[in-house]
Amino acid sequence: MGVLNNSWAIGISYCICMFGLNMMIAPVIATLSDRIPNDMRGTMSAFMSAGTTVGASLGTLIGARFISIQIPGFITAGVLMGVAGIFTVIVWPKEKSSKDMPPVKKGFGDILASFRPPVKGARDFWLAFVGRSLLIFSYYMILNYQLYILENYIGQGKEAAAATISVMSVITMIVGLIGSIGSGAISDWIGRRKLPVIVASILLAVGYFLPWIMKSASSMMLFAGFAGLGYAVYGAVDQALNVDVLPSKEEAGKDLGILNIATTLGQMVGPIVTSVLVIAGGYNLVFPTAIAFAIVACIFIQFIRSTK
Repeated sequence: MGVLNNSWAIGISYCICMFGLNMMIAPVIATLSDRIPNDMRGTMSAFMSAGTTVGASLGTLIGARFISIQIPGFITAGVLMGVAGIFTVIVWPKEKSSKDMPPVKKGFGDILASFRPPVKGARDFWLAFVGRSLLIFSYYMILNYQLYILENYIGQGKEAAAATISVMSVITMIVGLIGSIGSGAISDWIGRRKLPVIVASILLAVGYFLPWIMKSASSMMLFAGFAGLGYAVYGAVDQALNVDVLPSKEEAGKDLGILNIATTLGQMVGPIVTSVLVIAGGYNLVFPTAIAFAIVACIFIQFIRSTK
């Protein structure tokens, strides 16, 4: 009963954290459409991806130190989240006041209608949504379960697994920075968004394949290298591609917020899929399923017509 209660508490805490994180990220993403010219969106998206990669890697690296003292780890995470929000407000460029803009008179029904997902001319939008969801599903199926994969599939003890995760975090951070900055600039230079997605999907599939066949700590480090690089390459053009498929520039903030739900879905549903597969047939089912998700995600994104 205690374990069940702990699981619910962790699950609720995770949902609250993800809600807060997405409230911070959604307005940032909207600035790509509002303030960044088309020929620089890949580069700016790359910087956002690099920040995500470094933050996630450092978070995992620090979190591994709290593997046996979890309460201080949760407190540290909460403090860092608060500091991040305050720092963002301080450095965020000031916007012009809206006091001189004409007032908008709309009723409650119009407010509700503003939350409606796009339908007209939104084919590419929903292709991007599904492709993004599936690709993030695949990555977080492995990433969020890496401790349990190392312990229950590879056979490491808790301390050895924590040490391996620390090494994996450093690898992911290094390749992530290279992949993010490099592929974002290249995407702007060649004027293409879908080609980097193909490269990213191949790298992710290779990263999932190696632990499946090798079943060793070194194979998980290779996963960190290949899959981390692939995820960074995808992330570098992801937001730029999302802006390209928006059906209405006037509702960019709302529509990008909906696309950002794909990230939350991937981060939350991916581990659920992994748990179901592990119960059904063990970790040997997890890796090929992740490969399939990555391939199908790439196919959906290649069907997009509004960007090259």
